[in-house]
Amino acid sequence: MRVLTARDDALLVELDDLDQAVALYESLLADPVRGVGTPVPGARTLLVPFRPSAVSARDLAAELRARPLERGARTTARTVEVPVLYDGADLTEVAALLGWSTDELVRRHTGATWTVGFVGFAPGFAYLTSDDPELVVPRRSSPRTRVPAGSVALAGPYSGVYPRESPGGWQLLGRTDAPVWDVTRERPALLLPGDTVRFTSTAALSRAPVSAPPPAAVPPTSPAPPSPTPPPTAGVDHSSCCHDDPVPGSNRCGQQLGLEVVSGGAQALVQDLGRGGAEGAGVSASGALDRPSLRAANRAVGNPTDAAVIESVGGLRLRARGPQVLAVTGAAGDLVVRPGGDGPGARRDGTDGPGARRPGNGAHGVRRPRPGEPFALDDGDELRLAAPARGVRAYVAVRGGIDVPPVLGSRATDVLAGLGPDPLGSGDVLPVGAPDRGLPAAAPPPPAPAPAPGPTPDELPAPGETTELTIVLGPRDDWFDTATIDLLTGQDWLVTPRSNRIGLRLDGEALTRLPERRDTELPSEGCVTGAIQVPPDGLPVLFLADHPLTGGYPVIAAVAADQVPLAGQLPAGARVRLTIRNTPGGTP
Repeated sequence: MRVLTARDDALLVELDDLDQAVALYESLLADPVRGVGTPVPGARTLLVPFRPSAVSARDLAAELRARPLERGARTTARTVEVPVLYDGADLTEVAALLGWSTDELVRRHTGATWTVGFVGFAPGFAYLTSDDPELVVPRRSSPRTRVPAGSVALAGPYSGVYPRESPGGWQLLGRTDAPVWDVTRERPALLLPGDTVRFTSTAALSRAPVSAPPPAAVPPTSPAPPSPTPPPTAGVDHSSCCHDDPVPGSNRCGQQLGLEVVSGGAQALVQDLGRGGAEGAGVSASGALDRPSLRAANRAVGNPTDAAVIESVGGLRLRARGPQVLAVTGAAGDLVVRPGGDGPGARRDGTDGPGARRPGNGAHGVRRPRPGEPFALDDGDELRLAAPARGVRAYVAVRGGIDVPPVLGSRATDVLAGLGPDPLGSGDVLPVGAPDRGLPAAAPPPPAPAPAPGPTPDELPAPGETTELTIVLGPRDDWFDTATIDLLTGQDWLVTPRSNRIGLRLDGEALTRLPERRDTELPSEGCVTGAIQVPPDGLPVLFLADHPLTGGYPVIAAVAADQVPLAGQLPAGARVRLTIRNTPGGTP
């Protein structure tokens, strides 16, 4: 066993094989360590996150080294039967690679006992290993851009079932109608680490494979893809409005109370502090990229700090349905509130008529709220967020919180996994929950809270400026020589426009592996948010909140936990200088 630093709040345990990794994973589930989060199994590693305030890295490493590495009985492990129609596009080619007939390949695939080692790549995608050492084939030399949901495949020593349509480079043997991923179930993933799987041959499927709605390709500046969560309530035309008294739960037009999205701008997503505890099913936490700003916005309006808010990249326009109290933090840009139908001269399209009130001409004139401070909206008032000059993401909290249905315990949108609410667009209406602690929805704004830790809006990164981020070397810094480590920290990296919520793509002088590592393939292993992965082209990718749970490229370092929110506010065109907090090659 080798215990490596993955970040200042995570260790990566390197083991001899997958069996030992699963044994340690099961041991931590059966007998948890105080302060340790949900571990993430890899091909022969286990990522172990922890709270340094509860347990030190040194004490945790000692506890891990003392754990037995033999698998015992686990009450939550199951045997799952997966029916397969063996008609895959690569069935004949794989049989030829192995020197077998297709019938022999099917016999060996169904006759083997398969065990779930770990879940990664996508939610519900289980990596299965077998007791047949000859069932090993290479990946396809040219990956497919589209692999159908339910495809049963082989690659290396693994077999797997694609939970939804996605790109992929595995060899396709057949397909199944087994629902391997369903967020409506108590156990969304059909296959979890430690489970035993038996494939059975069938002449026909009982129904077509059902795919979890796939995330579309996500361009760096485009909104998040669709998800299995029902979208927010669609808006209705209210170019003309009634003037009767409102019914409970509606405004004076009889419309649902809440916030109507007039425009989602460049990107607007519902976010909270993320979903934890589902890592074993291949689901990362996701959540707000700048958590201090989310907490500060919620505190300003009297919400619990984990309430759902809107994360905006700029250009967001919201209209109040009923009186609301809001606050905006993070990369807020200019905030403008225009009066609704009651404001003299105000038009329903948000423009000013001849008699519109201007700032200083009355309580119902155009207002410019200050970031971080609560402000009230009357029914029909519109809030506009300009694109920020500094930073990337603003956080809009409303008293009562955004009350969309949670998925796996969170209302956050995960753009890679396709979980959570759809990206917000024109006409969507976001329901608002009841105010916390009995605060009425339209109460006078409470006093502004104390400043939250972290950068103020004026201190956020800007294009052309250099921001310093502290990093923790590891776990794979030993794949690189001292000169490459010096190159990592000795240059200003440029944040490219290909960056998004999945990760920041950095440009600069490429990093190179040690000569003996250049052709080495790293077995998939867990990655933390803030991990700096080095792909074959040598240009680092800094993982953000929606990163894949496991990765197959070496992670040279990770941004320190307290610096991750700042990384999430780096705009394209900004420059980054990385400084080391720990010693190269250090282990707990």
